[in-house]
Amino acid sequence: MPKFSPLPAFLLMAPSFALAAPAEPALSRQMDQAWDVTWTRFYLPQVHTFADYLSSYEKGKEQAHLPTADEVRRQYPNPCGYSTGMEDGAILGGAMLSVLCDRFAVTGEEALRAQAAQVFTGLRLCATVHGVPGFVARNVCPEDGKSVYINSSRDQVTHFVHGLWQYYHSPLADESKRMQIRKILADVAGRMIAFVTPENDYDFCRADGARCPLGICRMWNVQAHEAARLPMIYAAAWDVTREDRFHAQWRKYVTEAIAQSAHPGEHKPAYALLQMQCSLELLHHLEPDPALKATIHTRMLHVRDLAARRFTSVLGSLAKKTPEQMQMLGPDWRHVAVWKDQKGYPNPQWGPYREIWHLTREAGESALVLLMADPTTCGESVRSSLREMLGSFDYLHNSSCGIIYHLAAHWKARRHGVLSAAP
Repeated sequence: MPKFSPLPAFLLMAPSFALAAPAEPALSRQMDQAWDVTWTRFYLPQVHTFADYLSSYEKGKEQAHLPTADEVRRQYPNPCGYSTGMEDGAILGGAMLSVLCDRFAVTGEEALRAQAAQVFTGLRLCATVHGVPGFVARNVCPEDGKSVYINSSRDQVTHFVHGLWQYYHSPLADESKRMQIRKILADVAGRMIAFVTPENDYDFCRADGARCPLGICRMWNVQAHEAARLPMIYAAAWDVTREDRFHAQWRKYVTEAIAQSAHPGEHKPAYALLQMQCSLELLHHLEPDPALKATIHTRMLHVRDLAARRFTSVLGSLAKKTPEQMQMLGPDWRHVAVWKDQKGYPNPQWGPYREIWHLTREAGESALVLLMADPTTCGESVRSSLREMLGSFDYLHNSSCGIIYHLAAHWKARRHGVLSAAP
């Protein structure tokens, strides 16, 4: 297998968990299957969002574990909706908008326009259904179409903003959608200005205005991989509205944020690296100062190197799993044996399923990060590893929302010519 540059050489040692990399037509069929499964099993048409996992492969019962409207109103089992299947809807919707933008850039399929509008509708619902301007709910209860958990996180907001920003600049969005995005991003950034202050320990707070006890809503004085989130939100809001108040906040934080982003840690999970890269990508695109823009690019290359190590590690872990293990379904969280107290938030624990769910997701997330900085430098070894990873999953029997990141990696690779179209 030939060496390529400038990606790290250790990626060449990624273990194979397929007999051979599938040919492009076979890979295209795989990804068509993943696309269909995403829309038929994970998509929640009542609220136009996506759920976190499947608890059944039987048609109509895939999401039977989702919280009822009464449970959500009672904030049961916890105000984050942790482990319920309603935990990451804003993240997944933002990621899926990015997928749709990339796929449309490759194929120009008109049908994608309606699908992007559906995903946008779900994200708009997360931002408006609760009546709290600027608050981004994790998901919306499909049973009543309005109940939400009141504790969000900076991770939700990161993908939410990044996805809407990409959609705004895509030909998929018409002027009506862009007008709505301007309002939504202005509200999100406005909430940050109002709440992310020293008095609140830079926390954007829960929907009820109370401080988040977990620290996951803090936007400043955070870890290196989180430092760019706040100026990214302000930059996106300024980009679409051109309001001076957002420009001032972007410039206030961005230089220090990029300095703090230099050393994100060698062992961060793939989701942390992906969210960091999303923040840096947006900031890099908008940065007017050549020197700072070059520094942001350097940061992105470092994140890519860390993701390459993570990709290698995940492939190694996947190689040790049996097909039966990879087909494992998620539980009904109400009946699991172990619950963990997280600073007063009872969190149902999934047991062995958590690793399967996580590995599926990490495989796609880490591969995607590789393709977000100088993707045209990827060589045959990256193409081969990506083909093997995507071609080796049984998407008909995989219950993790990580499938969305597999689609994201595939279409990002197609957009940049790392993977070619089927003949």
